[in-house]
Amino acid sequence: MASINKLALLSRTLSSAAAQQVVKPPIQLFGLEGRYATALYSAATKLSQLDQVEKDLTALQATIKADKKLREQVTSPIINKKVMATALKEAAAKLKFAPATANLLGLLADNGRLKKLDTVISAFKTIMAAHRGEVVCEVISAKPLDAGQNKQLEGALKSFLKPNQSLKITSRVDPSIIGGLIVSIGDKYVDMSIATKVKLYTDVIQSAA
Repeated sequence: MASINKLALLSRTLSSAAAQQVVKPPIQLFGLEGRYATALYSAATKLSQLDQVEKDLTALQATIKADKKLREQVTSPIINKKVMATALKEAAAKLKFAPATANLLGLLADNGRLKKLDTVISAFKTIMAAHRGEVVCEVISAKPLDAGQNKQLEGALKSFLKPNQSLKITSRVDPSIIGGLIVSIGDKYVDMSIATKVKLYTDVIQSAA
């Protein structure tokens, strides 16, 4: 309950008493990261800091991915939560992060949720993409797709869009899926990988044995 109350503070504390109503995001996300990202979107909207917060978090996410030491510190269960919260707030001030960004970092540290930071940032970026009318799509393939395959896939995916939406595709290679594709677009998820089919058939064979 305390964690939920703190989450509510993220969208209310930095706002004036006259503007405490939660601002709903253009897309509903679930899970812990979805709740944090939604609360952040509400707070940043009220403070007119959406673009700055997105810029802050994008830079922070890139830094964490590139800096192994920082990544280990952020995800470490050993470091004292209050010490980390203070350090993050001081770092946010030095980097001139928006107040809403600094508040998020402090809240995650206080709640011992910093290991969720990367997924919270990704969830917020998904909300921001929807805010701009973009539909985020991730395509996972066993090997890089060629130009013809990309064009064919993009044409098929555009059929999911509304007239005022645009498609934003990110591609990732994962040899473990063996072949085929795994596609997530908006709230839809389609697994057409060979690895999944092999597992399905294996399960069927084992259950019949």
